[in-house]
Amino acid sequence: MDWEPALRLAVFLSVFAAMAVWEWRAPLRPTPRGARWRANLGLITIDTIVLRILFPAAAVGAAIDAANHGWGLFNVVDAPGWLEAVLVIVVLDLAIWAQHVAFHRFGFLWRFHMVHHADEAMDVTTGLRFHPGEIVMSMALKIGLVYALGASVVAVVVFEIALNAASMWSHSNLRLPAGIERLIRYIIVTPDMHRSHHSTDRREHDTNFGFLLSVWDRLFRLYTEAPRLGHQDMEIGLPPWRDGRTARLKWALMAPFRRPE
Repeated sequence: MDWEPALRLAVFLSVFAAMAVWEWRAPLRPTPRGARWRANLGLITIDTIVLRILFPAAAVGAAIDAANHGWGLFNVVDAPGWLEAVLVIVVLDLAIWAQHVAFHRFGFLWRFHMVHHADEAMDVTTGLRFHPGEIVMSMALKIGLVYALGASVVAVVVFEIALNAASMWSHSNLRLPAGIERLIRYIIVTPDMHRSHHSTDRREHDTNFGFLLSVWDRLFRLYTEAPRLGHQDMEIGLPPWRDGRTARLKWALMAPFRRPE
């Protein structure tokens, strides 16, 4: 699988560049970069290094290993390749959605996930701002599911690329035409849909958990149409830390281990 890292890097850089340029040309809200970008890009760099050390082959390696041993559902059940890929992507997306809900509901998990929510603005780099502890737990979940499903390498690669791209897209600071945004939202999570999830208002903050498919929040009645104050006036972040601290990489790395404020 020598081609997989190169493909993922190429797609990542392409999507990141496209979102960054789009935000620069047509931003929804004024959003500072500077220190925020250094912290957020620093986190994704550390995350990548940690994953390569702990899980050298990651979920793709799990798919290869499962196939070699005949483990998992789709290595036992004969199904068309396209159907298997669709089902794997849907199940993995549901699992990531459920994991996201769990990171909000359980205190230990929230201590790591709140690093993501503590960003005081929202743009493409917010979609990369995750504590290494959260990234490790998420990868462990995906590896376990890949083994259980017997997911193919192609399905896993497609899902990983789609999830990463969707995270950057859904967190981007974009202004979309209302009609187009409503149409897209029926299928995938849009920036307007996910922005409510980053509201300081707890009633909005605990809704719209999806990254890729938008169906899960509606299905489980955790959907908010729009922030109460509107996308221009809503506050983003976590109230205890809206003082600039969150734009420092050291703060982001150490935050889960500090006493709650």
